[in-house]
Amino acid sequence: MSTIKELEENLLQHNIKSTAMRLLVLEYLLERESAVSLTDIYKDFEKSDRTTIYRTLKVFEDNGMVHSIDDGTGVPKYALCSDACDVGKHDDAHIHFHCDQCGQTYCLPRFRIPHFELPENFSKNEVNLMVKGICPDCK
Repeated sequence: MSTIKELEENLLQHNIKSTAMRLLVLEYLLERESAVSLTDIYKDFEKSDRTTIYRTLKVFEDNGMVHSIDDGTGVPKYALCSDACDVGKHDDAHIHFHCDQCGQTYCLPRFRIPHFELPENFSKNEVNLMVKGICPDCK
C-alpha cells in the first residue's frame, strides 16, 4: 500500500494535479494485478460519480499513466502503464491475456509484440495482440 505522498508524487511525475478521486483511483489500480473496467471501479467506489471516475481514467490515459485494452468483451479495461509511456504515446506493445473462465484481463509486459512489416500501401495506427485462454488461477 502506497502512502498519500507517494501517490501524489506519482501523479506529479505525470503532470497530473492531485485530487481525492485521482488518489483513490491510482491506489485502486496499484492494488490490482489485472486490468479493470470503469464498472469494476464504480462498483468498489460506492458513493462516487461514474462520470468523475471516467474523467479520472481519461486524464490518466491522456497523461501516459494508464492504457486502455480492448479484450473483445466490448468494455474497455484499464491498466497502469510502464515507465516508458508518456503524454500521447503509450508503450503498450505487449501481449494482453484474457481468461475465458474468470473474465480477467492481464498485461504481460515481458512478452512484446514482435515487429512486423505490412504490405505496401498499408499503414498501421495501432497494434494489439490479445491471447485468450485460461489463467493460472483458474487452471
